[in-house]
Amino acid sequence: MGMLSIDRIHLGAKAKDKEDAIRLAGELLVAGGCVTPEYVEGMQERERSMSTYLGVGVSIPHGMYDNYAHILQSGLSVLQISDGVEWEEDEKAYLVIGIAANSDEHIGVLASLAEALEDDEKLQLLINTEDPKQVIEVLEGVSTE
Repeated sequence: MGMLSIDRIHLGAKAKDKEDAIRLAGELLVAGGCVTPEYVEGMQERERSMSTYLGVGVSIPHGMYDNYAHILQSGLSVLQISDGVEWEEDEKAYLVIGIAANSDEHIGVLASLAEALEDDEKLQLLINTEDPKQVIEVLEGVSTE
C-alpha cells in the first residue's frame, strides 16, 4: 500500500485560513490512523516557526522532530482547496499535502510532487481534479485502474 489512500484525500475543500487548512489536513491523517491528534498541533507549531509553502499554490505541512512519537504510521493527506487559502502574503495554496513520516518512506511521493510542480499540466490536474484516484496516480506514479 502506498503513502496515500482515497480516505485521506479531500477534494473541493474550504478553509478560512492556513491554520484551518493545516487542521483539516491533519484531521485527515488522524482519521486515517496515521497520527494522534497531538501531531496536528505539531503541524501548526511547525508552520509558526517556518513556512511549509513551496510556491505555485502548494504547501506541505508536517510536524516537528518532537512530534515523531505521535506518528502511528507513515502517510499523506491531500486537501484540495478550490478557491485557495492565503498562505503567504499575496500567495494562495490550492493543495495542502499533510505529511506524517519518521522514515524515508515519503521521499518517493515528494519526488513525484516535485515533478508535478514542474509540470504545469500535472499541477493543474491536482488542483482541479474531481477524482481522488487521479491524485494518487500523479503523486504515487501508479495507476489505480
